[in-house]
Amino acid sequence: MTINMEDNRVALRTTVEDFLFEESALLDEGRFREWLELLTEDIHYIIPVQVTKERARGDVGSTTMAHWDDDFTGLQMRVLRLDTEYAWAEDPPSRTRHFVSNVRVSPRPSENELDVRSNVLVSRCRGDSRTSDLITAERRDVLRHTDTGLRLAGRTVILDQVVIATHNLAFFF
Repeated sequence: MTINMEDNRVALRTTVEDFLFEESALLDEGRFREWLELLTEDIHYIIPVQVTKERARGDVGSTTMAHWDDDFTGLQMRVLRLDTEYAWAEDPPSRTRHFVSNVRVSPRPSENELDVRSNVLVSRCRGDSRTSDLITAERRDVLRHTDTGLRLAGRTVILDQVVIATHNLAFFF
């Protein structure tokens, strides 16, 4: 029997997309404790500050400053804080909608991990405002195959905006 490599590639991308879509649903529905279950305990989640540079100077992300630079404990603390009276930035909770597209999957040197790049548009509405924030970014994820399925082992969020117009980044990408 001949294995069609293209079929395997499409099946892998479909599996990854299903994972990303389910993750987005958990975030949009405010099911943050369930979202934590999709993360590995050694996760690194970072949103570097964007810097405008000339093209010849390379990447636009800061290597020294970040809006977020969290491990699993930091993300867990963010989630737990949402259930307290001290989560002023999210009381009442934002209404978010994650749109994930342009998913690209490639293997990593480690057999059980994948590099996944995707584009994300997050729409966020606050309170009774007639306007919503629209934030676009590229996500550079590391997904790991585990006994319980795919898990997010790393996420770098490369924001398209240098100046963020939203009042805060109190939501997950």
